[in-house]
Formats: sequence, C-alpha cells, structure tokens
Amino acid sequence: MKRWFLVLAIRAACALSGLGAPAAALGFEQGVETLHHPVPGGVAVVAIDSGDSVAPTATYRDRQVLVIPAGQNRWLAIVGIPLDTPPSTQVLKVRTREGLRPFSFAVADRKYREQHITIKNQRQVNPNEDDLKRIRSEMDTQNAAYRQFSPEQPSNLLFDKPVQGPLSSPFGLKRFFNGQSRAPHSGLDFAVPTGTPIRAPAAGRVILTGNYFFNGNTVFVDHGQGLISMFCHLSVIDVSPGDTLARGQILGKVGATGRVTGAHLHWNVSLNDARIDPAIFIGSYKP
Repeated sequence: MKRWFLVLAIRAACALSGLGAPAAALGFEQGVETLHHPVPGGVAVVAIDSGDSVAPTATYRDRQVLVIPAGQNRWLAIVGIPLDTPPSTQVLKVRTREGLRPFSFAVADRKYREQHITIKNQRQVNPNEDDLKRIRSEMDTQNAAYRQFSPEQPSNLLFDKPVQGPLSSPFGLKRFFNGQSRAPHSGLDFAVPTGTPIRAPAAGRVILTGNYFFNGNTVFVDHGQGLISMFCHLSVIDVSPGDTLARGQILGKVGATGRVTGAHLHWNVSLNDARIDPAIFIGSYKP
C-alpha cells in the first residue's frame, strides 16, 4: 500500500507540474516514477518545469544530479539520498538559463535491521597497520570512481538483475563483525555459486577494476550522469577500464574474494555519490 501511495504521489506531483507521463520521454521505459522512495538510502524523483529546452543542471549536497527529459521543457531529477540523511526537508538546487532555483523534497524515516556475521580471518575485522594503509589508499581510489559524472544518459533506469538467485543480505543492514559494529551494508548480496556470470544491469563504461582488501576482485561501471554500479568478490574479472558494456553483457564471474563467508555477489548502486538501495532499481524494494 505504501509503495503505491508513493507512486501515486509522484504521478500527482508530475501532473500538478504539467509533466504528464515522465517515463515515456525519449525512450525511458514506463514506470520510472516507481523509483521514488525518498528515505535514507533511497531515491527522490523531483519534477522540474524549467520552461527551457536546454537540460537544467541540478545539484544536491554539492554533487551533480541525474536529470532526464520528461516532455517539452520539462525534466525529472533522480536524486540519491545518503544513508545518514535524517527525516527532513531537503533542497535540490536547479540552475537554468534563467538562474538558480531551489526545489524541496521530503525525506521520510526508514529503519534498517541488524546483521551479525562471524569472520574467521581476524585481520578482515581488525586490520593491522599495513592493512590500514592499503585500505585507505583503496578507499581513495574507489571514492574517486563513485564521484565520476559523465554527460551520457543511462540506457535504462529500471535495471536488470546482474545475476539470477536469492538475496542473502539486503541493503542498509547495521552490520556487526565478530560482535564489532561496522559500516552499514551498502548493497545487495546474491547467494549464487562461484563461476556464475555477472551481467551489466544497464549499458555503461568500465571505469575501475582491481583487487581490494575488503571487496576482493571488483568492477565499477559508469551508467551515465553519476549512476554507478559496483560489483565485488568476483572470482574472475572479464573486462578492463575503458571497455564499453552493452546491457546484459557479461563483466565477470561470482566468487568469494575479499571479506566474505562464502561465494556471493555484492552489488551496490551509487547515485550522485550516495550509496542507495539497488532493490529500488529492480522493482524489489521493501519499505
């Protein structure tokens, strides 16, 4: 019921702004409005009537935001909301040729449950000094990838699943490793066997690959305008930075590298440098 309320709410907002059917614009599939789940770790779809045929530039928390066409002189901003955002009114800054305009949207609360995991390799829980030096360097590299913003629009906003299999861990879990609190779970885990092919959920360009302390073998794919997918714990990486991927193209195979308790795919989605719930993009979101 809550999901449909949100769908109706964004449709109503579009109608009030004269936007009509946003998902029908320029080949974007029906249902883009269903991405609207404005909670911590969620997405806000903000209707913009700019009165201008040139795409506006939108920023949120000093990060440029994905904007798609929604009809003549009308646009939708697809905004990623960081997990640390409290329930509040947030402001999107939109710049057109007429100047800068604020657009507000409300962020509701969302509670995430806890997950307790036992890791046999103690260094994966309490890294030594050399490990920490490596981790800091790797985080800098990966954060730079998340912050990339290319001008191309995504091929599709309603994603395909990268693998077919059951979910073992949802997004946003408050995680405890060997009883110690750690960062929340930033993606979805799929419990599938080693060697399972991983397919690109949308077209994109490979912007980073590597083997990292926590993530193991990892691939970053830029889908356009700050929409980034990250796939980790791979057994095999089949792509290189600079490669262009078609929707559905294989980029690697599932494995158990990095900090894991068994073979699985960890997939996260970043939008305007905010890690958000990938379930929103595959129609599996559960409030």
